[in-house]
Amino acid sequence: MIRGQRFFSLAVRRMNGSIYHSAEPLSSIYTGRMRLIPLARGIVVLIETLTLGFKVLTRSANIALEDKPDGEPEEISGWLLFTTLGTSLAIGIGLFFLLPLFAARSLDPILDSWVGSRTGADFISNILEGLLRLGLLIGYITAIGMLKDVRRVFAYHGAEHMTIHAFEHGLPLEVSKVRPFPTAHPRCGTAFLLTVAIVSILIFAMLGRPDIQWAILSRVVLIPIIAGISYEILRYSGAHSNTPLATALSAPGMLLQRLTTRRPDDSQIEVAIQAMKVALAADEGIDYTPEEGAQTQLTDLNP
Repeated sequence: MIRGQRFFSLAVRRMNGSIYHSAEPLSSIYTGRMRLIPLARGIVVLIETLTLGFKVLTRSANIALEDKPDGEPEEISGWLLFTTLGTSLAIGIGLFFLLPLFAARSLDPILDSWVGSRTGADFISNILEGLLRLGLLIGYITAIGMLKDVRRVFAYHGAEHMTIHAFEHGLPLEVSKVRPFPTAHPRCGTAFLLTVAIVSILIFAMLGRPDIQWAILSRVVLIPIIAGISYEILRYSGAHSNTPLATALSAPGMLLQRLTTRRPDDSQIEVAIQAMKVALAADEGIDYTPEEGAQTQLTDLNP
C-alpha cells in the first residue's frame, strides 16, 4: 500500500500470478486542515494508520485468495471495521499501557524500601514502567515476526520502503533500480510506534506516582498527546534527515525496522512498484495502464 497526496493505492499479487491494482481517494479527515496543525496532525496520522492499515490488510487478503482474477474483492462493512478496530485498540491499550503500569506498581513496596526518597522511588517506578512497555513492544514484534505469513508481510513492507527510496532519489521505478536501497525508512509507522513508547516514558516520568485510578486515566487520556508529540519528532527527523539531531532521533526507529522489514524478492518489489505507479497516476488524475498480466481499478479520480 502506498499513500499519495490525495489517494492511497493497493497492489496485490493474486494466486494466478497477476497483480491487482486499486486507488481510492483519501478521506478529507486525513487531508484537511487538521493535517496542518502541529500536534493535532499526529492524532490524525494515528487514526489514519489504524483505519487504513486494517482495511488494506483485510482487503489484500481477500484479493490474494480470490480464484477469479476479474472478481471484485469483498469489502469489510463499516460496523465490523469500527468494532474490530475498537476491540484491537482496547487490547493494545491494555497490553502496552496498562499492563506495564500494573507490573511496575506491584514493585512499589520494594522500591519504597530500597530508595531513600519518595521522589526517587516515583521516578524509578515510572522509568521501569516505560522500559517494560518498550520491552513488550519489541517482544511482540519479534514474536509475530516468527510467523511465516507475517515474515512475508514484512518483506512487502521492506519492498515499499525500497521503492519509496528509489522514487525520492529520482530513479526509474524498476526492480534493478529499487533493489540496492535499504528496507528501513525514517518515516515508517514502526518508527512512529517506537517514538510513542519512548515519549511515553518521558511524559509519565513527569507525572510522579498518583493514585492508581488517576494513573490508569492518565495512560489512556494522554495517548493522543503522546501521539502528537511523537509525530512532530518523526516529521522533524524526516525533514532534516542530514542533521546530527535528526539522525539521532530517527536511529531507534531505524533499528526497530530490522524486525519489521525483510529483504524482498523481485516479485515483491514488482508489486510495490505497481502500487507506487498507481498512487502517482491517481494523484495526477490520470488512468494508469498496467503491464501485461496485471489488473487495475482507479476509483473516483476527481472527487
